Amino acid sequence: MIEQRPSEVFMSEQGVVRWRAEGAGEPVVLLHGTPFSSYVWRDIAAALSEWYRVYTWDMPGYGASEQRSGQRVSLAAQGQVFVELLAHWKLESPRVVAHDFGGAVALRAHLLHQAVYSRLALVSPVALAPWGSPFFRLVGAHTEVFEQLPAALHRALVAEYIGSASAIGLSSSVMDTLVSPWTGPEGQSAFYRQIQQADQAHTDQIQDLYHEMKLPVLLAWGEQDAWVPPERCRRLATLIPGAVTRPIEGAGHLVQLDAPAPLTATLLDFLRG
Repeated sequence: MIEQRPSEVFMSEQGVVRWRAEGAGEPVVLLHGTPFSSYVWRDIAAALSEWYRVYTWDMPGYGASEQRSGQRVSLAAQGQVFVELLAHWKLESPRVVAHDFGGAVALRAHLLHQAVYSRLALVSPVALAPWGSPFFRLVGAHTEVFEQLPAALHRALVAEYIGSASAIGLSSSVMDTLVSPWTGPEGQSAFYRQIQQADQAHTDQIQDLYHEMKLPVLLAWGEQDAWVPPERCRRLATLIPGAVTRPIEGAGHLVQLDAPAPLTATLLDFLRG
């Protein structure tokens, strides 16, 4: 099984990236969203590694990867880091599975930086305007205020925010793992930094290019997603030629944690072609 904490190191332009690969066979790369990490893929990555060589990584500023003052963690920066990583891994045409913010990262790398994938699965992706919850927009407009919250209040805010991504609720151990990277002086600053740098312009830049995509694309989402409304995923499917759609019942935005078995089956069916 893939460990919860990626152990390999890659020096990107935006700092140290922690990653891990497990299994044998054709490569599959998993991208997480915000404010998460590769941890959310742990069970699905373990299942896929029975058939594939599975790569997971924490984006700069997230999870076990480096957090630092002045760090660039925007969608634009993460897309460039992903291209660097693919070259480092020597992967010329991997299967790619991307969730949330990771969907935009994968799309930007493909459409703007010519990263080649054999197949692309998008799970509740951030890809169409408008995006960002009222909370997300409020924090983005007042990060200098939120950065000064007492540590206990900050942790409670992050936990409440992350918890709203699940339709069935998260266990205390899962919640602790997802919240911990955002605690302490560095983590608290990093949490508000990634929100401050979130800019819808980064998806506006590629939205008119979706009709040019020529690879097999899967769109999966949780039917109870409160972060990326299902109708937005359905609309995205109409913009990507030949996109296959798979709604997952009983799941919220964190489909990987709410419905790991149905999502794994959906991904295996798609990845096998």
